[in-house]
Amino acid sequence: MVEELSRRLVPDELWELAEPLIPKFDASPQGGGTAPVDDRAVLTAIVYVLTSGCAWRYLPPSFGVTVPTAHRRFSDWTEAGLWRKLHCAVLDELGSRGLADWSRAVCDGASVRAKKGDMTGPNPVDRGKSGSKIHVLSDRAGLPLSVAVTAANTNDAAALKPLVRAIPAIKSRRGPRRRKPDKLHADKAYDHTELREWVRDRGIAVRIARKGIESSQKLGKHRWVIERSIAWLFGYHRLSIRYERYANHFCAFLTLGATLTCYKKLAKATT
Repeated sequence: MVEELSRRLVPDELWELAEPLIPKFDASPQGGGTAPVDDRAVLTAIVYVLTSGCAWRYLPPSFGVTVPTAHRRFSDWTEAGLWRKLHCAVLDELGSRGLADWSRAVCDGASVRAKKGDMTGPNPVDRGKSGSKIHVLSDRAGLPLSVAVTAANTNDAAALKPLVRAIPAIKSRRGPRRRKPDKLHADKAYDHTELREWVRDRGIAVRIARKGIESSQKLGKHRWVIERSIAWLFGYHRLSIRYERYANHFCAFLTLGATLTCYKKLAKATT
């Protein structure tokens, strides 16, 4: 049963993409010390924490990884940038098969309660309770292309530029890599003339709703795509409430959630 769960959390195809990216264990030249733990077992344990939302201390011993080892390796891999690299690898596979839709990108943000840590602030939609905000930019089909984390009281518009800059150069079925959608959609929270000009200057058509002019019903035609993407991410229970003290750890879980969301489409396309 444990083996079946492990294969479901980290399928062989996902492991083939992840294994070359994982930093190698450096044994002490003097010998001795702790024997290296199987990297796939560690990755499986981390995915389990993300998916189930359990605290690190409740990680089941059946995965064959101790809690200190799993948390330490998660921290090390986060510092090494593994999660973004893995996200890019999965996006490359999607792009090379023509499964990334660049005709339109959509962005939005959503607040989460935060127990502690940096990049938190009073949440204006949750009675001023401490929180963080996740920001997501997806392709037309809702695949997360880039994600970010800020304090809950950060205006959505402040995250647009970092999200656009963070779109990786993704393989295409034909031609060079792409990192620019044809058009960018966003709601009234991003209604700033300077942002429109900035997006256009990068060769991207812009469709940002205007305050006091366009109705919310008209916005819903494209907004549901990013709302569904955010709902997919919140399906990973570790993201529904922020427990991480460090924002980069929470962002690591968010990036891993985006990676798994993209991988699901890749797996569906190959079955």
